[in-house]
Amino acid sequence: MPTVSPFRVAWSPDEVEKVLDLVRSYPWPPSPRGRDGWEFGADETTLRDLMAWWTNGYDWRAALDQLNAHDQHMVRIEDMDIHFVHVVGEAKGRRPLLLSHGWPGSHFEFWSVIGPLAFPTRYGGKAADAFDLVIPSLPGFGFSSKPDRPIGQRRTARLFNALMTEALGYSTYLAQGGDWGGLITSWLGLDYPDHVASIHLNMIGLRPAGGPNTETEIAWIGRTQTAMEEMGAYFRLQASRPQSLAWLAAGNPVGQAAWILERFHDWSDLRTKGLFEVYSRDQLLTNIMIYVMTGSFASSAWYYRGWRDEGGGRLAPGQKCETPTAFANFPGEILYQAPPRSWADRAYDIVRWTDMPAGGHFAAMECPAAFVSDIRAWGQNIGIDLKTKRKDR
Repeated sequence: MPTVSPFRVAWSPDEVEKVLDLVRSYPWPPSPRGRDGWEFGADETTLRDLMAWWTNGYDWRAALDQLNAHDQHMVRIEDMDIHFVHVVGEAKGRRPLLLSHGWPGSHFEFWSVIGPLAFPTRYGGKAADAFDLVIPSLPGFGFSSKPDRPIGQRRTARLFNALMTEALGYSTYLAQGGDWGGLITSWLGLDYPDHVASIHLNMIGLRPAGGPNTETEIAWIGRTQTAMEEMGAYFRLQASRPQSLAWLAAGNPVGQAAWILERFHDWSDLRTKGLFEVYSRDQLLTNIMIYVMTGSFASSAWYYRGWRDEGGGRLAPGQKCETPTAFANFPGEILYQAPPRSWADRAYDIVRWTDMPAGGHFAAMECPAAFVSDIRAWGQNIGIDLKTKRKDR
């Protein structure tokens, strides 16, 4: 059984001050005028606002306390040190739920939903709705170790299944994810059906064999390609030559922040709210700090090349994820719009499909109440009673 060790996040004042000095001395380049500040990339006004808060308002010590508020650990699996948060709440060892984040998010994406999911009676829910939560950092992200070369989501699924079954002793568990976490979760459902009772996604990751079958599917692919032409340059770079981006970003916290901030702007539901209304500046900066302070901006970008090298999530003819699958469709998902149900049904055993009223790509962080509500409803209707308690460690 892999050895699990306690872990705490620790940033020294000297380390943080070096970063803040780089932010203060950043040589701002010219930015072109356009129809809006985001037309050519990250908006200068928004970025300057966030950088000013980083140096003058952000309380990094409070952020440390926040990141250390829940039990977290490290475990060696294969050749990787995997960092994870483990919250055994009112479920008391039952109903384990693995939550997997994506890029450019982090395990911190789930901070606002930990309490309601683990301790529902404190938030107006029922004890029967409680989950054990396991929230890892992806390989090459945050506090997990960096691989020697890009690895993808299928191998990550193998690592995470070992985390759940071997390190933590959960013989059966549930899994949820969006962005890369959605593809990791999908591979878990496909490759480990004896352990994964059901999965919940807020982004469809697997692609069925063959091309589109209907006019609706053809139209969806067309919309997706148009969106990728407008907002997908980052993807092509990171899936082909991610190290070129790494050379540019190293030692440049403002550049890293701009690259990450642009995704939060482009992928969030901003139809009725501004970016700093959907997320607080502190939330955005804590997520950015996890990248900057761990030096994981480069290795996280490799993850796209890992996706490509693993085959891009395309299923073989006749292959399908037969694990019962729930999908929450958040309407503000612009670049990665949900496929038609017919497309999803060819790749997954879809047993629940919820069209959410609002929200975008970073669902747990952006719309925590709606996210929790759908997770609870999914958990109540899985039809599988997870009575197997975890083994003592």
